[in-house]
Amino acid sequence: MPIPRSVHGAVVTDSIPAPSIPAPRAGDPAPAPIPQPVPRPAPRPIPVPVPPVPGHRFRIFKQDPTVADPAVRSVFVPTVVLNGPTDARVSTELPGVTPVARNTTGDFEFEPDTAEFDCAHTFAVVRETVSMYERHNDGAPIPFAWNVGGNIDRLTVFPRAGSGANAFYSRAAKALKFLFFTPQGGTSPVFTCRSLDIVAHETGHSILDGLKPGWLSSGNTPQTGGLHESFGDLTAIFLALSQPDQAEALVALAKADLHARQFLSALAEQFGRALGLPFGLRNADNDLKLSEVGNEVHAISQVFTGGIYDTLADIYAFERIRQARTKDPTIVLIEVADHLCKLLFDAIVAAPATDATYADVVNGMLRLSAERNDPANHRTFLRNRFALREVVVSPTPLDAVLEGRLNLTDPDYTGDGTHEVTNVEPADRNSPSLRADQDRSTCCGTMQMPEFQHIDANTLAAGGPLTDQDILAHELANLRQAFTK
Repeated sequence: MPIPRSVHGAVVTDSIPAPSIPAPRAGDPAPAPIPQPVPRPAPRPIPVPVPPVPGHRFRIFKQDPTVADPAVRSVFVPTVVLNGPTDARVSTELPGVTPVARNTTGDFEFEPDTAEFDCAHTFAVVRETVSMYERHNDGAPIPFAWNVGGNIDRLTVFPRAGSGANAFYSRAAKALKFLFFTPQGGTSPVFTCRSLDIVAHETGHSILDGLKPGWLSSGNTPQTGGLHESFGDLTAIFLALSQPDQAEALVALAKADLHARQFLSALAEQFGRALGLPFGLRNADNDLKLSEVGNEVHAISQVFTGGIYDTLADIYAFERIRQARTKDPTIVLIEVADHLCKLLFDAIVAAPATDATYADVVNGMLRLSAERNDPANHRTFLRNRFALREVVVSPTPLDAVLEGRLNLTDPDYTGDGTHEVTNVEPADRNSPSLRADQDRSTCCGTMQMPEFQHIDANTLAAGGPLTDQDILAHELANLRQAFTK
């Protein structure tokens, strides 16, 4: 191999002879093979984990169709959903349209103002509502009222069930039915299925009928009927606050003040406007008292809804201040709403099977709140708000709250510094809301159903499916007696 070197400034290259390799001779062993480099294995990508939970995207109205933000968006429903849409708990029915097929990505994303969109939207909101309450039920499925003795029949959703300005739940039909109508002087129909508020409200009736099957009977005290209607409205509120985009839009719009004018407290705005009402069918942020509503169930329900809404606003204001340096106000709102919804859910589960009153549920919430070591002022807010509405008697003076002052800094605030009360008395045991017959004249379609008007509370409380024979049982019994004479 030539090696360069320097001699007197000149570069000289010496040649070193290469070593000679003697020629093989007869009888010599064969030379060992020259080792070849081992080829590296081709690189393989790291496998991507398969999602453990199946699911599908649905495009829905995130609020009422009149609410611009949030408007139409996609949501993820983490269950196996077949064409229909249908899954193990809920199915969809619209003659000539269903079953609606998933698209090429396995999702149910359709353009608004189409029948396919209405089917997908309505199914998704029902499913989200059922899932929300199952989370509060510690993950266990909540039976519909007919799911007894091994019955697993689904709840069927009819997005365009017929013409009319209403929507309703029927245990006999095992269904939610949403109607549509054209307002007087209008040209475009209003589809009740497109309002998240209305769909959540009616789904709330079906959930509560599964939890308390005796409560829908008109033979109960008017306050029991009010609890059913209120549960529907509160379901719409708590469902909205369980969704981060809705909670964030609300916080920004209202500057974190739940008493500011915003979309959360106004329920079913499009429907309400079509009927000439300025703020939707109902306003959760109201000041109604029991002495102002008599025995009309729709009005009675607003007293309970308003009490829970005020409690939500009070607890949120306190927790937002307390956690101002550690959490975003949207996260605080989601957590406060989730906690209050769970408290209400568990108190309802623990309430009487028939003739439940507002005081029953409020006392249940107070007791559970204390057992869970919530700050004492959470219970003070709850007691005060329902005392102001003449539902219960406050054990402490209400001077501060009557003057619009709230202690939002002391978690141990009880009203006067001494009392911590978890059981309060009804304010007026002679109230028409406790003693009169129910007036359901302005309630939603659910409360107008014959099955809930003519079947007694104890029969309904037994659960199970209903038939026309059950609805007509009293009259049929009278006929048998008459015809055997």
